[in-house]
Amino acid sequence: MPCPLCRKMFTIPEDGLSEIQKNFFVEKLRHARQLLVEEEASCVLCDVCVDREQSGTETSECATMYCVQCQRNYCEQCSRSHAGMKLSAGHVQVKIGKQLKKEEIALKLPATCDIHQGKEIDVFCLECELAICVMCFIKSHKTHDCSDIEEVSVNLRKQMKGDTGKVTQLLKETREVLPRIEKEKRDLIKHLAGIEYEITTKAEKLIAAIQRDRVKLLSEVESIKLKRVKQLETVKQEVEQHMAALESFKRHSEMLLSSGTACDVTRSGNSLHDRANELMMYDVISHVDRSLPSFNVSFLSPTALDKDNGNLIGSIIETGLFDTLFAGV
Repeated sequence: MPCPLCRKMFTIPEDGLSEIQKNFFVEKLRHARQLLVEEEASCVLCDVCVDREQSGTETSECATMYCVQCQRNYCEQCSRSHAGMKLSAGHVQVKIGKQLKKEEIALKLPATCDIHQGKEIDVFCLECELAICVMCFIKSHKTHDCSDIEEVSVNLRKQMKGDTGKVTQLLKETREVLPRIEKEKRDLIKHLAGIEYEITTKAEKLIAAIQRDRVKLLSEVESIKLKRVKQLETVKQEVEQHMAALESFKRHSEMLLSSGTACDVTRSGNSLHDRANELMMYDVISHVDRSLPSFNVSFLSPTALDKDNGNLIGSIIETGLFDTLFAGV
């Protein structure tokens, strides 16, 4: 998982997060934040007075100073007493309510050992690259190459200063890249928006052209249909009229044969013969072929179209390959 401070990936120890090495500076900041929260209270009680109050010797006073090393609050009187003691004469006291920045307070806070409670960290093991206390040195690092933590920090500060300068320069260069990326993103969006507009415009024109050609082709088909249907209806009427004449002749002739007298037959026989010859002279098949010439309609898709044909859907082709009507009758 990534470190929340430097973002570097690290592996969680088998014993869990509790075994992860602590960042002492972050620990100081956490303590400083707690101190500032306490300062916001109307009255932070003196820790020494509180101890005395619990023993019944005196009442507690509001604290005015905070000892960085002892991490305790003191009133004016207790603060002077604390500063006058030999063991705590060098301790740094911060005025409560001064509202120092967290980093400033954190730098003043002493780093203490996690293993040996209350022991300040003042030794650095060069072999293990660990900041340790004197007890850690005596028990675990006595044979290692160690040095005073202040001396080591001088060289490390120089190194950190150089690294910070390099990182600062890289940060500047990295920050300058962002506007270029943003510009390229804007240019890309603008360019592709133009292409999208061209595609949409072209598609709309093609859709309009296809719709126009569709209407044109359907109109051609409708015109052909109406023309041919009219021809078929006309020929049909003519054929039906001739059939009516034939049926009329047939009925009259059969009636005369079955019911007519000799006088009736002699009077109508020759005229019926002439009418029969007249009816037989009417060639129905030839008349239909003449009235309905060969006819075929087909549709050609654009792949079969000539480049000069502007219809995007296709074209209607009329040919003379239509089978003769009544063929095989």
